[in-house]
Amino acid sequence: MNVHVSASNAASTATRTPTPITVAYGDGIGPEIMKASLRVLEAAGAALAPEPIAIGEQVYLNGVSAGIEDSAWESLRRTKVFYKAPITTPQGGGFKSLNVTVRKSLGLFANVRPCAALSPFVATRHPDMDVVIVRENEEDLYAGIEHRQTDEVVQCLKLISRPGCERIVRYAFDYARANGRKKVTCLSKDNIMKLTDGLFHEVFDEISKEYPDIKTDHWIIDIGTAKLADAPEQFDVIVTSNLYGDIISDVAAEITGSVGLGGSANIGEHCAMFEAIHGSAPMIAGQNVANPSGLILAGVQMLVHIGQADVAEKLHNAWLKTLEDGVHTVDIASEGMTKQQVGTDAFADAVIARLGQEPTHFTPVRYNAKAGGVAIAPYERRERQTKTLVGVDVFVDMPTQNPDELAKTLNLAAGGAALSLKMITNRGVKVWPQGLPETFKTDHWRCRFMGEGVRKNADVVDLLARLEKSGVDFVKTEQLYEFDGKPGYSLGQGQ
Repeated sequence: MNVHVSASNAASTATRTPTPITVAYGDGIGPEIMKASLRVLEAAGAALAPEPIAIGEQVYLNGVSAGIEDSAWESLRRTKVFYKAPITTPQGGGFKSLNVTVRKSLGLFANVRPCAALSPFVATRHPDMDVVIVRENEEDLYAGIEHRQTDEVVQCLKLISRPGCERIVRYAFDYARANGRKKVTCLSKDNIMKLTDGLFHEVFDEISKEYPDIKTDHWIIDIGTAKLADAPEQFDVIVTSNLYGDIISDVAAEITGSVGLGGSANIGEHCAMFEAIHGSAPMIAGQNVANPSGLILAGVQMLVHIGQADVAEKLHNAWLKTLEDGVHTVDIASEGMTKQQVGTDAFADAVIARLGQEPTHFTPVRYNAKAGGVAIAPYERRERQTKTLVGVDVFVDMPTQNPDELAKTLNLAAGGAALSLKMITNRGVKVWPQGLPETFKTDHWRCRFMGEGVRKNADVVDLLARLEKSGVDFVKTEQLYEFDGKPGYSLGQGQ
């Protein structure tokens, strides 16, 4: 268990003005664990003024595709703090992810998931694990921009921006510094995606120079994930992009011993959301058996965020003491460690009974009063680079399996244009010129046209007009630019 940097307590709970928070009781086990968690927070001395809102399954079924009504948005934008129980998304199409909607609508760009082992009271092969995953929340493939372009091929656009990279990487370093962490690791796949993941890695290297007190390293995501699963004690804070972060945060939570114990903070410049990382578990709803720990620990993160670090510290230590004393819910109960198996309400009672006590096996938690208030620096745009158009990739729908036939058609169609055909690829593999006959091909072809010197968009329009006149079915185009003379596009094989 990481020992946070100690600091003096904030104002006493007796003099604090209650902080307004928006509360969603959710679906399934949500209402049970939220009631238990709020009761524990109140007993610990948290100064809160909850504003309940309705979200989730019933709202979806009432015809609101995002699962959240306008009145709820009004509360969230006013309180700027969202304490959320898990929800159920109805099966079938047409229902949007509520989490994605809230994160992106409110600019909650940083997802923070602490993953610490609780050995021996919760079984794990990695008793020394204490890792925090900082995941970018708004971009990447989760932009959800998808298209079906041909009979055989669909695409999903991976969007990575410099502002997005800078904000999440800087937040990870500031979080590490505020919480007494010693190292930040970047995970990417820039050996393959040299522009998108390459930008993430590049920004990480740039910003790391501003934090000489913090160690850094970088892993390719596949071997990094394998290393996390095998030797998590080698990591401290991990920062990565959206999809990778979604996957490894669940991996990390599971190898601590239980995903059900994980809490999550979603942090933005204006608002923040705190939730358990598990689902609504409708199969056990209403039975008073669910473990409220994930939502309680999310509440701890919330308390630190709103400046009540002293209450967070007292509550977290009481929770650790409860586990040490062998008071466990059924999901973590084990022979030899569990002395009393309890339900949702009784577990909350046990934590409340230990407020003011500290664990003896675990190192007591010490929260920095500033640990949650990581300053989010505004993005400072760089001087724009000189952008030069040099060509265009035209994506063509053609059922032929013969790239030479396609090249002949394109060359005839483009005759006299300022841009000429240089390369054809199929699913990223060059098939013309000098492709291999063994390469499997679909009906979706990337056809690269280049020209000498600086080109204009009018050259692209002229080319497309010629292709259209010849009956070529182009489904998409991507202009090819150089930025300060450096290619802003993947070169492809043979380039």
